[in-house]
Amino acid sequence: MKIIILGAGRVGSTVAESLVGESNDITVVDLSSSRLSLLQDRLDLRTIIGNASHPSVLTQAGADDADILLAVTGSDETNMVACKLAKSIFNTPTRIARIRASEYLDHPVIFSKENFCVDFAICPEQILMRYIEKLIEFPEALQVLDFASGKVSLVAVKAFHGGPLIGQQLQELRRHVPNVETRVAAIFRHDRPIIPEGNTVVEVGDEVFFIAASNDIRVVLRELRRLDKPARRVMIAGGGKIGKRLAMALQDNYQVRIIEYDGKICEILAQDLSNTLVLHGDATDEELLESENIGEMDVFCALTNDDENNIMAALMAKRMGARKVISLINRSIYVDLMQSSGIDIAISPAQVTIGSLLAYVRQGDVAVVHSLRRGAAEALELVAHGDASASRVVGRRIDEIKLPKSATIGAIVRGMPSDGGLLDESDNVGHDIVTQPNSPQVIIAHHDTVIEQNDHVIMFVVNKKMIRQVERLFQVDVAFI
Repeated sequence: MKIIILGAGRVGSTVAESLVGESNDITVVDLSSSRLSLLQDRLDLRTIIGNASHPSVLTQAGADDADILLAVTGSDETNMVACKLAKSIFNTPTRIARIRASEYLDHPVIFSKENFCVDFAICPEQILMRYIEKLIEFPEALQVLDFASGKVSLVAVKAFHGGPLIGQQLQELRRHVPNVETRVAAIFRHDRPIIPEGNTVVEVGDEVFFIAASNDIRVVLRELRRLDKPARRVMIAGGGKIGKRLAMALQDNYQVRIIEYDGKICEILAQDLSNTLVLHGDATDEELLESENIGEMDVFCALTNDDENNIMAALMAKRMGARKVISLINRSIYVDLMQSSGIDIAISPAQVTIGSLLAYVRQGDVAVVHSLRRGAAEALELVAHGDASASRVVGRRIDEIKLPKSATIGAIVRGMPSDGGLLDESDNVGHDIVTQPNSPQVIIAHHDTVIEQNDHVIMFVVNKKMIRQVERLFQVDVAFI
């Protein structure tokens, strides 16, 4: 596949790094020669120095026969213009733009074919806000990822002393939660993946990924580790786009305080946030944190644009008694270092965002992609098409499918609308199978589960090198089409 990436910033670089090893022809365009040199030194790809919205630069990048244009520069306007040119001049089939300004996102007609021809608009700040919001909702979890329009969740937790499953085999899970269907999709022990079997024993410190219907998450969490008290008090450091969005999402259900260093931004926050306490100050100021009772905070989120400030603020908050601290860290090397520090969760914005882009790049019908373990693993929601004669998965039991050793099928959602949306927003997710009329069925995968046409199959792939094999499994023979 021929892919043009406009912008060699953190998002563009992360996408390029993820895709270059998958037999894709990648070209990256940026105004900064130093950024491009760093990429070219590490990766096998082409680079073009120039303005991403200039037709001559797009021609040089090979837009004439490109399959996908990913416009992820730091300028919304540049990204939209590039998509418009890619459609009107080069007829590029798929055009994806990174859009940050809510002014544009609030008026989707801007992206229509009659205007800027953006097929898919990705807002990193919105994606990050929702990601962090889930972590606050489930304070025991390291990650909470949604599939099938929120019907199914994949949750990562660390196994601690005192959990009912510690020292026991996974097959005992059914005995502990007899009325709930769940499946452990993968275990990481000392950063090494373990494909779970029935006799696999959970050890203290294991990072356990389990999949279940979203309404059953708390029940399963209770079996894997001691449940924390629900979060009520949240402090946010940084009133930028992410911090403000998060405060707006939380303020009606939580007691929210937000610290911002810039006085003018504080005034704007105070006007826009009706139920949030806005504090003018430095989030690394120990006296300020103490005066605002940081020790009583259930969650502290460091979301400024400065990695070092985020790290220091989070470490101070944890030392002063905050129950859970989350830090936004852009530099990947810092993320790795902080995993063993006092910071509970270190978030890489690029890694969280990349899944939304990969879903449009993967071959076959891929509805959702989540990048895991700093890009080393992936969780995918793929749609099964064809019949038993044209497909390698449809009409077959799971134990008959030739899956790569590093891949496991965790769940199937049956009856999803063709557009991926929910048929009935008010329906409730049940246990093994949801049988309400006009509602998608959530089926936790077993060895004898048979995959049917149009099923949404949720997979966990611990070795990213096997992604291409998984994609081929879900591609139908040309004769069927």
